[in-house]
Parts: sequence; C-alpha cells; structure tokens
Amino acid sequence: MPAAGIVHATAENFRTAVEKRDLAAIERLFAPDIRFHSPVKFTPFEGRPTVHGLFGVLLRTFENFRYVGEFSGTAQLSDRAQLGGTDRSSGADRSSGTDRSSAADRFPGEAGAASAAGPVDGGAEADSHVLIFRATVNGKEIHGMDLLQLDEAGLIEEFTVMVRPQSALSALSEAVYAGLVADGLVPGS
Repeated sequence: MPAAGIVHATAENFRTAVEKRDLAAIERLFAPDIRFHSPVKFTPFEGRPTVHGLFGVLLRTFENFRYVGEFSGTAQLSDRAQLGGTDRSSGADRSSGTDRSSAADRFPGEAGAASAAGPVDGGAEADSHVLIFRATVNGKEIHGMDLLQLDEAGLIEEFTVMVRPQSALSALSEAVYAGLVADGLVPGS
C-alpha cells in the first residue's frame, strides 16, 4: 500500500484536476487497468482510455459541481474473480467469462448476456479516499460520493461513484448515456 501522504496527494491532485476540469491531469492519476463502478450499471467501465472518455462526458454533464467533504482510510477492492479480470490479492486472472449483470444493469443497447448477479466480496484491501460532492444535472440536485482506491504506485485503480436521490440518478443516467452515445463510447439504442 502507498504511504498515507501519497494517498492524500493523489486525492488532492484528483480534486484539483476535477475542479479545474483538467481532463489530462485526471487521466494521469489513473492506473492503466482502472475500473470505474457506475451507480447505474453493474459492469464496470475498464481501462484508462474508456474511463478517460467517460470523464470527458461527466465533466460536460455536471453543472455547479463541487466537493464538500472528504475522508481517508482503507476499503476492500471488488473481487475481480466475480467481476472478471485480475485479482490483485493473488495476481491471477480468475475471470469466469460470465457476465453477472442483468439487462437492467446496462445502458440501452449495451452488449452482453444477462445472468444473476451474486455478491461482490473478497477483494484485497486498498488505501482509499472518499470525496463527497454536490452537483446539478438537468435541474436535479445530486448528492454523491467518489471512492478512490489506489494501487501500490498511488494511482487510482478503482473508482466507485454513489449518488442519491433516485430522481437525480435517473437524470444523471440519461445525460451520461446520451453523452457516451454522442462520443461513440457506447452504441445507441
């Protein structure tokens, strides 16, 4: 795990880059195999180029975005054996090839077979930082949290977003989906 100072520095650099809307500075903080866990779909966005594209959409979508608080500590990473990919705790690629998401966990037109989603537990522990934010999307006030989990080099390896209330989540989902389609990052419905 990186030293506590690295965790704070990465979180502060990320916060500053978001507040300045500096997409290149944000991308430099991502691990090459970053996983972005969206509040609207089970299957994460994966890899630096994909997550970079998603952040371009997010920066255009949020209005009056501001961070209003933060916390640091440790938290368990997602179990890549259940989500597919390499499990950091063992280093092994334990992907079953089974997509555990359902059609409701996808944007319209997104490929993949539906199956029952099981619990996600058992990943390695990582240094983590939570940034609490407020924003507006299409007139809906959003309250949310960004959970940044870092790899050994101090880069963001997993990024999880949680948003409330449901009406704001729906507005955010629709706006982000439209932006992803417009940028050619997901197929249109």
